[in-house]
Amino acid sequence: MASTSNIGIDERNKELYKALMIEDKERVLELCQQFEDGPFHVVTIHDDTVLHVATYSRQADLVLQLLEMVTDDQLDKLTFQNKIGNTILHEASTSDILVEAAKKMLIKAPGLLYKRNQFDVTPLYRSVCYGKIEMFEFLHNEIQRLKHEGDVEANSEDYYQQKNKTTILHTAVVIESFDLALLIANKYEFLINKKDKDDMTALQLLSCNSSAFESKGGGWAKRLVCSSYWGVPLWQEKWKQNQRYESALSLAKFLIKKDTSWIATKAVEDRDQTKYHQYGRVDSFSSSSSPEQKIEKQATTPLLLATKFGCVEIVKEILSEYPWAVEYIDHDGRTILHIAIKYREMQILEIVAQMGVPMQRLARKVDRYNNTILHMVGEKTDDPVVPVVQSPAFQLRDNLVLFERVREICPSHLLNTINIYKKTAQQLFDAENQNLHEKAIEWLKRTAENSSLVAVLIATVAFAAAYTIPGGPNQSTGLPILLYQPFFVVFTMTDVLSLTFALTSVIIFLRILTSPFRLNDFKQSLPQILMLGVTFLILSVSMMMFAFAATVILMIHNRGQWTKIALYTASCLPVSIFALSYLPLYLSLMKTFKYSLKEVAKIFPHCTSAFVLSCVKSFLPKSSRPNQIKSPVSTCPPKSQACPNLVEMA
Repeated sequence: MASTSNIGIDERNKELYKALMIEDKERVLELCQQFEDGPFHVVTIHDDTVLHVATYSRQADLVLQLLEMVTDDQLDKLTFQNKIGNTILHEASTSDILVEAAKKMLIKAPGLLYKRNQFDVTPLYRSVCYGKIEMFEFLHNEIQRLKHEGDVEANSEDYYQQKNKTTILHTAVVIESFDLALLIANKYEFLINKKDKDDMTALQLLSCNSSAFESKGGGWAKRLVCSSYWGVPLWQEKWKQNQRYESALSLAKFLIKKDTSWIATKAVEDRDQTKYHQYGRVDSFSSSSSPEQKIEKQATTPLLLATKFGCVEIVKEILSEYPWAVEYIDHDGRTILHIAIKYREMQILEIVAQMGVPMQRLARKVDRYNNTILHMVGEKTDDPVVPVVQSPAFQLRDNLVLFERVREICPSHLLNTINIYKKTAQQLFDAENQNLHEKAIEWLKRTAENSSLVAVLIATVAFAAAYTIPGGPNQSTGLPILLYQPFFVVFTMTDVLSLTFALTSVIIFLRILTSPFRLNDFKQSLPQILMLGVTFLILSVSMMMFAFAATVILMIHNRGQWTKIALYTASCLPVSIFALSYLPLYLSLMKTFKYSLKEVAKIFPHCTSAFVLSCVKSFLPKSSRPNQIKSPVSTCPPKSQACPNLVEMA
């Protein structure tokens, strides 16, 4: 008899669970009345009641009706927790559509507001974890109401954080709900300087999130997309990215004005007694411990974190609000210059360079390991930001150009400084780039070989086309039948140019293959030669396609205009695809071209006012020469500048 009863209960449980899954509200209410505990009947192996399941499945109407079924003697069951400690308010806090249901829950059982689950999470905290702004505001208002009524627990700061010190503000930043984080920061300012178990404030966490600022830039095209109401999915995604960027920037501006974690710094002086050679005794650490282990680690300032992770906006805002923060020194004795150079954040380096005096002072700082800013070019990075995929040759070129740029701003007496590992900046750079140098050689050889193969094929086709002229020769005279057609001249010129460009590119690529591949060759000569070879290769393909188009038009010259237009378009398609496929390579090579132009400019003398005056006087007749010209003003730039522009190499 008992077994028959159990079978009946199991069948009803199964039917009740199915009704909840298919959201059959009427059937759920009907089955609940058949159980003694009604909406508090447990239906899952995790001790979830009917109310739990209806709430986390977001069946708002069903939840409200189930709450109506709760009698006065069942009110204490509203605080029932499942196996992981979640109450029905915990489940309701995950959705904004359950705000009305949450109101009714708290009317019947106010104690739900303070219940914590096994993860030490309150309903308010859980609403933040899911980024639910409406639910958070409702629960916040309830807490404020209880505060005014003198509730002791509502006044506790512990309510807004877990036992591991992670606050609701930390959580909002981590889940990238920046609008909610700004709302929390406005309502609970005491949380701004709270630190989690890793000794990090919310601003420090935001400074580590480079992806939050990925939508920067874009110009008029971005503004058009972001202001459009068209329902294009791609545009909507771009609009969301822009909104996310704006929210993150607004949050950063607010936190920067309130956060004080940047104040504490390390007192590392200028190293006037640095060691400039590798002979004799050099202070070093014991083999049993690394230098990093000898120094107490701590969470660094938001400014240096933003520099490390490339959050340029945060750097700008901090330096705008607190310009003196630029002199912050971290636990390794490194300044913002050390960090920016190490992680290749040239835009941030330029911001510091524009500050003038601080740049001159920071450039001569040496860290605790006796590394100058020039050593940082050769330092290994842990790549906090995923770099843009780049070929080894271009990586090596960028490193070489960066080394040259930083060398210009590094004080001359520090150029040969050795660090605690007995290495100068040049030695460290050469050692760290050895593997990259080998990969760059292999990549450049492979690129030259493949490109030369394509060029030879194009030359073969162009050479054969010269002997198979369109229309054929006249049998009596031997001259081409279409000799006097306008497009025959086009065919001849483009075919000859295609052959010329192809063979020229082959010679250039052979020049690369026979190069000694010295390290410094990758800074200028090899990338320039490669760019020249690729240019001739693209031109040869273009000329070949124009020759093909001219041939086809000669053969069907009696057809209509639209036929010719279609043929022109078809002939340009391969050239366009070929050019687009080589565009990333070409743009990378153009950086070297810009750098080369600057190097060439150094050959020419600087224009000075005295030089201009002497030239002018030499061309004037003696009678018309002025006796004296006071305060000549030169329109030329000064011969040297304290802080050269460093962004161009990036």
